Amino acid sequence: MATASKRETAARRPIPSFGNPDLPPQGAINAQNKASLTDPGPRSEAIGGQFPSAQFPPPTDVSDMPMFWASFNNAPKRVQNGGWARQVTQYDFAIAEEISGVDMRLTAGGIREMHWHLAAEWGYVSYGSCRITVLDDQGRAYVSDVKEGDIWYFPAGQPHSLQGLGPDGCEFLLCFDDGKATEYNTLLVTDWIAHTPPEILAANFGLPAETFANIPLNQLYIFQGEVPGPLAADQASSAQGEGAPPYPYTFSLKGSAAAKKTKGGEVRVADSDNFKVSSTIAAALVTLAPGALREMHWHPNGDEWQYWIKGHGRMTLFDAGPKAVTQDFHAGDIGYVKRAHGHYVQNVGDGELQFLEVFRAAHFRDVSLVDWLTHTPPAMVAQHLNIDEATIAKFPRGKPIVMP
Repeated sequence: MATASKRETAARRPIPSFGNPDLPPQGAINAQNKASLTDPGPRSEAIGGQFPSAQFPPPTDVSDMPMFWASFNNAPKRVQNGGWARQVTQYDFAIAEEISGVDMRLTAGGIREMHWHLAAEWGYVSYGSCRITVLDDQGRAYVSDVKEGDIWYFPAGQPHSLQGLGPDGCEFLLCFDDGKATEYNTLLVTDWIAHTPPEILAANFGLPAETFANIPLNQLYIFQGEVPGPLAADQASSAQGEGAPPYPYTFSLKGSAAAKKTKGGEVRVADSDNFKVSSTIAAALVTLAPGALREMHWHPNGDEWQYWIKGHGRMTLFDAGPKAVTQDFHAGDIGYVKRAHGHYVQNVGDGELQFLEVFRAAHFRDVSLVDWLTHTPPAMVAQHLNIDEATIAKFPRGKPIVMP
């Protein structure tokens, strides 16, 4: 009798409106006084209009989270003759502990001078084409040309260079496997030589000290050079008999087979399974049609750093608390999702949406909410969701990734 009485009491309890579980009621839909929706104070229509989900969040949003939106669009550019660079690190974007990012442009012939990093570098070409060179710790050289949709990976400490090709150079994204890594604190060949005594240079290179009389006294960083000649000639001049590295340093992400493809979009993955050299960074290129959804999921093995390539997307993050916050993203923006935090992405624009998911991990891993529910005994799920087992049997099967 006591159990039945509890059920009757629960049945009489007021039920919050669908999509608004919190009390007091939240969201514009529950604002009976429409003055609650006005914003008469100082504001920027241009900026505010880019973030409708911040202006009027879904009523299911609750509490707050660290800001998980940033953008290259308002990051200062370091412009030189030969190109420019701009970056977003943890210094600017506190939540981003595992990955920092750089957006770089090189003109045709523009050179990002020979250098190396304390962190591993992962690159994605968003425009044009570029020639890369790298040397491994066994003295094996690799020279290759990359184009839009291609990626590269340079392990920490391996020296490399980048140069824009014709007709209009390139633009690319760089990710480092350390949120604090900065593009402006790299180890540059010009810096080292300029800060080494001439007699040491003479002994090191077996040449008179006067050979180095005209070396640059300041770093070059990005500078204008001549458009390089045929790739085969550079490859031949770099090969010195030590052989080729065991794995290529480049990979065509855009040209690879889709890991998942539906009428709503597709996902292409590059990690150490198919891009062997990339031991600390895994990535997925996600493309969504208008209205399509990157399903509700989470990543168990790393934070997700996002680069938004085109379109207009909306993402909601979920954490214990409960906490749920929604934000809008556009081309050139950056998103960040902490390890194991639930989230989804929806294309809310009129055109195709495309973004990168980047992880400090060897392998791409995700857990699908619907996949979990369909691999749990239906009676268990029914008792949690108050949905009958026949309806649960209609849930999508096999980790959809993209819906529909």
